[in-house]
Amino acid sequence: MSTPHPHDQPGYGPPTGQPHPAGPGYAGPPGAGHEPTAAHGGPVHGGAYDAGYGPGYTGGAQGGPYGGQPGPAGPQGGYGAPAAHAPHGAAPAGAAGHGTPGHGHGTPGHGTGAGGPAPAPEAAEPPLAPGTVRRVGSPLRPPGIRPAALTALFGALIAASAPFGLYALLPVVVVLQAVTAAGWFRLNGMWPARQGIVLAFAAGLAADAVLILAPAGEAAAALAGTLGVWFLLVIVVQLRHHGEGDDRLDSLTATAASALLAVVAGGLLAAVTVNRTAVVAVAVAVAVAALSRAALTVPWVSPVVALALATGAGAGVGHWAQALPEGAVLGAAAGVCALTGLRVASYDWPSRFVHFTAGVALPVTVAAPAAYLLARVLF
Repeated sequence: MSTPHPHDQPGYGPPTGQPHPAGPGYAGPPGAGHEPTAAHGGPVHGGAYDAGYGPGYTGGAQGGPYGGQPGPAGPQGGYGAPAAHAPHGAAPAGAAGHGTPGHGHGTPGHGTGAGGPAPAPEAAEPPLAPGTVRRVGSPLRPPGIRPAALTALFGALIAASAPFGLYALLPVVVVLQAVTAAGWFRLNGMWPARQGIVLAFAAGLAADAVLILAPAGEAAAALAGTLGVWFLLVIVVQLRHHGEGDDRLDSLTATAASALLAVVAGGLLAAVTVNRTAVVAVAVAVAVAALSRAALTVPWVSPVVALALATGAGAGVGHWAQALPEGAVLGAAAGVCALTGLRVASYDWPSRFVHFTAGVALPVTVAAPAAYLLARVLF
């Protein structure tokens, strides 16, 4: 028969492995405060700073001949007996995150000693997707020389077809409206957006049809009426949108703006019914402004040079048509509109698709209403 453990004797209570509450006046001896661990380095119940116990309490289980039975629970109240020592290989209190004042284990109560856990490393930036480049610097990216060359091609086609009247200019304007609608949605970060693009493009086609059927001199009313009807249609279509409130607002704004631009591009057809020379001057000035702005990339200098060259191009067309001052005014206005369209297409790190759609079409589209209004005023 094995000899019972002292804790099994009457008066000690059942062995629970939990620390005994300290009696009145209990005070640990100097040097106490290390949290014991199990024989194999595992943590023990309780701890040096468990609830209701002061510094120096070292109750808990320890290894020995009893095979993991609870060891001595420390002195009873007021005797001042030495506290039980941790077994060989036990981790200090700093390793468990409970440092004790005066023992060199870090800040009191925090246990940031050498044995404590290492601080978590700062969160690194997420890795880039394969084939992408981290964007730094200004978010403005001008379209470049190749989109500018396509813009110049649009200008040349318009200038070549405008002298032959509205029906000769119509195919070029239809292509311009399609490119404008697609580019505007992608510029606003919405892709794919086939329904919105088709709706905006259809608005441009409706404006073209109304301009062809409208009486002479009623082009402005025809464009305004088309916009009014199409805005109502856009709102009705957006009622079927099942996204969140912000998504619905973004979709409504992008669709309405794209429809507006597609209708505005039809202003070239309205302008050619007023004065064909005005359309030629605007188209040539836009082409020159886009090419010069892309070729000369010096900040603050390139826009000034582009505007001056556009004014000169418009004046040249006006001189050929014996309307030099009117041509210069048209060239200057077209240069401002072209630079504005390029600036809009350069916003917020646009993609190659944006450069070859919005970057190509917006300089011409923005200049279309200026061509109509100045043709009415100057001729």
